[in-house]
Amino acid sequence: MSLFRNSQIWGPGYLKQRAIRITTGRSIPLKRIWVTIADHYEPMWGRASLKSAQSRVDLWRSAWPIIARECRPDSAGSPPKYTFFFPQEEYHPALVEPLAEMVRDGICDVEVHLHHDGEGRKDFIERVRTFGEILHEKHGLLRKRDDEITFGFIHGNWALDNSRPDGRWCGLNDEIRILASLGCYADFTMPSGDSPTQARMVNSIYWCNGNPNGAKSYDDGVPVTLGGGIEGDLLIIPGPLGIRWKDRLLPRLETGEVAAYDLATSYRVKRWVELSPRIGADSFIKLYTHGAQERNSSALLGGGLKSTFKLLVAEADARKCAIYFVSAWQMYLAIEAIRRGLDPITSFAPA
Repeated sequence: MSLFRNSQIWGPGYLKQRAIRITTGRSIPLKRIWVTIADHYEPMWGRASLKSAQSRVDLWRSAWPIIARECRPDSAGSPPKYTFFFPQEEYHPALVEPLAEMVRDGICDVEVHLHHDGEGRKDFIERVRTFGEILHEKHGLLRKRDDEITFGFIHGNWALDNSRPDGRWCGLNDEIRILASLGCYADFTMPSGDSPTQARMVNSIYWCNGNPNGAKSYDDGVPVTLGGGIEGDLLIIPGPLGIRWKDRLLPRLETGEVAAYDLATSYRVKRWVELSPRIGADSFIKLYTHGAQERNSSALLGGGLKSTFKLLVAEADARKCAIYFVSAWQMYLAIEAIRRGLDPITSFAPA
């Protein structure tokens, strides 16, 4: 039976998280807030022509550096960062190279996004591997660990690990293990809100184990802890998920989306901090958007992003804690450093 917004899926995990946060919040005061924006960036959205897609990319290429420069720096003196998760199926050199230029300027990063629908294991592996090589060799993007290309990932249509009940937009029960074998350092797909693809485990950074005999292996896992080990096949870094009680007459679902119809407010920023995963005294806020769509790019580049970062800094100031604007990769490095008991501030390189 489906309840309000599919709350039978995420509700128990949400209530458990809120209870833990309330009981431990006073004993472990917040020390640092880490923020990343993961854009499901699809310049050919709506079956746009290459020319239209280039115009969408050019808009970001011209506007984002100005916004990053004009925003107040974070506690490390660094400008805001922005991560474009670029879809493999929309690749064209003219659409990626402008983003790569901004990566070299230290104000953004590019990771892997992919839509697929039952093409099979071999096709998926070939697409991801080849795309990673193209991004790295032709554009200087991604990076290598142990001489292997590594990448962050967002699954198209939220259908990670064959999680849709109808089996559409994936088809691979062993996708978690495949991604790990291909060099994926973390998945950033969640939350998917009221979709049946939403994980039962919410507001926690955790390790999940792939199960080739069943779909949606990321439903549960082992939370990352201070001093903990690597407890699974793939790291899941989700954004905030919970109930918003203000800003409109009826409560609504908060998923960390920043869009034309739902821009940041002081209340939303407070809610992000309250809901987002924590490891010890560190809070990790992963926001998302679909920034290539004109309605969103107009709102975001026309003041929405600048306001978002301003409100985040104000919230950190009010809580008397540090704030760091990071790429998806840098957020992962900070998480890993904290898990291992190291200083997260010195753990990441620019973009």
